[in-house]
Amino acid sequence: MSDSLIRTDIPLRLDRLPWSRFHWLVVISLGITWVLDGLEVTIVGAVASVLERPDTLALSSSQIGMAGSAYLAGAISGALVFGHLTDRYGRKKLFLLTLALYVMATSATAFSWSFTSFAVFRGLTGAAIGGEYAAINSAIDELLPARVRGVADLAINGTYWLGTALGGVLTLYLLDPRLVPINLGWRLSFGIGALLTVAVVLVRRHVPESPRWLILHGRGEEAERTVSQIERDVAEREGITLEPIERKLTIDGAHQVTFADVWHVIVHRYRKRSVLCLVLMVAQAFFYNAIFFTYSLLLTRFFDVHPERVGVYLIPFAIANFLGPLVLGRFFDTIGRRPLMAFTYGASGALLLLVGWLFRQGHLDATTQAIGFSLVFFFGSAAASSAYLSVSELFPIELRALAIALFYCVGTAAGGLAAPALFGALIETGERREVFTGYAIGSALMLIAAFVSLWLGVAAERRGLEEIAEPLSTR
Repeated sequence: MSDSLIRTDIPLRLDRLPWSRFHWLVVISLGITWVLDGLEVTIVGAVASVLERPDTLALSSSQIGMAGSAYLAGAISGALVFGHLTDRYGRKKLFLLTLALYVMATSATAFSWSFTSFAVFRGLTGAAIGGEYAAINSAIDELLPARVRGVADLAINGTYWLGTALGGVLTLYLLDPRLVPINLGWRLSFGIGALLTVAVVLVRRHVPESPRWLILHGRGEEAERTVSQIERDVAEREGITLEPIERKLTIDGAHQVTFADVWHVIVHRYRKRSVLCLVLMVAQAFFYNAIFFTYSLLLTRFFDVHPERVGVYLIPFAIANFLGPLVLGRFFDTIGRRPLMAFTYGASGALLLLVGWLFRQGHLDATTQAIGFSLVFFFGSAAASSAYLSVSELFPIELRALAIALFYCVGTAAGGLAAPALFGALIETGERREVFTGYAIGSALMLIAAFVSLWLGVAAERRGLEEIAEPLSTR
């Protein structure tokens, strides 16, 4: 056997582990990325109307929408660059690097002095979050057992909305001029994320490099030590004896992935999966970014909600979004990926059309609008989370992070990059029928994604990653 060939049972050993303290460490320290993203987006949404004031940055609704697009543009470029580096240099190095960039960028946002500076710092913050998505989603899937990958991934992605709830609560106080001067409150809001990240660094450094990645880069002994240590800790804490694994995989540790490999896998070998992931990502990107980035503008413009009270309407919205993946997630592992993706995409699309029509007809006030959106996104949050789950588990490990980055980039660019600016312009018209047009587009995209899920969905539930997509280096 060639020196570069490695016979290993490590992927199978990782999949047979019972849920343990180690898995909680992975979920909490890496899943915090979604909390940070939710916090960032919520703060921007909550302060949007405040930033229109002449004693702050005096931005227009269109500029606020463009700043949202700058954040997404940064996320796209960050995901692509850091996704490639994650596959090349490892999951751990990159999820520490992207976290450092996040701290610097979100802190700088608090010191913005103009639209240009605000948009630039938002773009850098987005780059950090986009890079986190690629590094984190690949690491999480490679460290969690196959039997709970669906429910765990959806629950982790749903923590985005814990960040949203946190942002909503914080801005209730920080944007109240009776408590904090308005030109200081919005700046303090952006400093919260940086403070939260300090605690994350202390925990995240204890997460090991992905043993699956180590094997593929010829570091089999290091991978063996890592998994053996995890097994010893789990066995001691749980008081169990782990059954031996009889089967092994043969991996070529010298295999180097080229862009030709990436092209062949995405365009030829897994063409149907690529179409599925692209449609899912485009639909959820437009669906979320169009509505959420401009939600505070909708409340202040059409329902006369005072800017400092916007957080009140964000909290139930966030709770519903968090509960959706948490409640529905287990069915993705039991009933299956395909039917649940179709159901959640279809339900959220249909409900958005209904709520949009009621808004156009003037049948809703601020409270009932919030209730309607909460119901829409209870299903929509599970749908969006399943898109990220699909991208992270349907492609070979050698290019998993890059695949996540590519589909995130293309999907967000096609479905979400222009959405905040578009909705900002629609809301600026002051015409309900114009805003409804945007909702109708979002609804149509989600319904199309539901049909594509039924057509091209993959039964990946409770299957190992190597079984779903055989590594390119398997011999």
